[in-house]
Amino acid sequence: MAQADSKVLVLGALAGVAGIGLAVACYQGFRYKRRNSCPGLHMSRTYEQGSGVMLVDGAGVPRGQAEVLERLEALLRCVSELKDEMKALKNALPTLQEQVRDELKGRRSSPLHRTTPTRRKRPSGNAAIAGAEGRSSEEAESEGGYITALTDSDEEDETSDAEQRDEEEPACELSALLERIDCLHQGSESDKRESLDILLEKRGEFGQNSAFLWRLVRAYCDIHDISATLEEKKTHAETGKFVGEEAVSLNPTCAESHQWYAIMCGIMAEYDTVQNKIKNGYIFKDHLDKAIELKPQDPMSYYLLGRWCYAVAQLSWIERKVAATLFGEPPSATVEDALKHFLKVEEIRPAYSKLNYVFLAKCFKDLGQRENAKKMCEAARSMNTVSKEDKEAQKELESLCPALGV
Repeated sequence: MAQADSKVLVLGALAGVAGIGLAVACYQGFRYKRRNSCPGLHMSRTYEQGSGVMLVDGAGVPRGQAEVLERLEALLRCVSELKDEMKALKNALPTLQEQVRDELKGRRSSPLHRTTPTRRKRPSGNAAIAGAEGRSSEEAESEGGYITALTDSDEEDETSDAEQRDEEEPACELSALLERIDCLHQGSESDKRESLDILLEKRGEFGQNSAFLWRLVRAYCDIHDISATLEEKKTHAETGKFVGEEAVSLNPTCAESHQWYAIMCGIMAEYDTVQNKIKNGYIFKDHLDKAIELKPQDPMSYYLLGRWCYAVAQLSWIERKVAATLFGEPPSATVEDALKHFLKVEEIRPAYSKLNYVFLAKCFKDLGQRENAKKMCEAARSMNTVSKEDKEAQKELESLCPALGV
């Protein structure tokens, strides 16, 4: 209950008490005048023991007036009790909000309920109840509602717990699935094919989850690399790019979605026209920049950006003119830019890959830093050749090392 509402409640109740008090004062003045004007009129009140009924009698008092007086006497008692209740209410208001909160949490009844006097029923007819009654019908009704509220709350808690379990089960299933997919991605060619099959089977169930979708893009990339024919490679690249667009649209704040969509755009450049190749190059750069913005400590994004910068730095004059004709401004990057990104990879994760060392060697060689280039070649040769990328790096080393005298 807000403090303003509490004040309104108190002021309203006090106004009611003031009105009743005014009526009582009028009654007392009326009784005083009656006594002075009728000296023979006196009330002697007696209580018949055990009856609980108050009788009013007096010499020469008409029956109708006696009933009015009885009711006014009962009204006096109610006013007195109401004043006590109002006093208790005023004392309890500063902590009422906290007490209500405690009760809703299932704690003990508030001090207000324990200390507030129980209001008696108003008398009807000629009788007024004198003995102490139990709780009034209003309080019983209120307490019954309180119990019902607690019962409903418990039922709602049970329902929400059940709903939470229902939500957690698919989440746990998805987590286990993604963990398995990550393991298969690191495995053999048959593992990678199995990974794509599983993801396609579960796409209807988890296809609206960005973590699921970018792994599907990655799986298409893996299958593209191990496919035998050009037609198969192109089909997987096109499908992977389409899924990458969907993943980025679904969750623009997922760094991995931007990263793998950029990779698929780079792969598609192998099968497109010159115009689309340049267009995909711009898309590649934009989404890599976004991936780095969202996840600045991922070495893979810096490695890919270094590859892009190195490729752009090697563009011929005619290729730059074609890009400028098609898009107004050709892509711009230097060997220094590429070197900066490859060094960032080593800073984040030393010995990240054999191919990163090869490109560091190329950058140092192009910049005339032959000793640093030789060191990078030696570092690359010290790493085992395991993946397809490692085999590509080994081929590069076979032509790079003789040129450096290594």
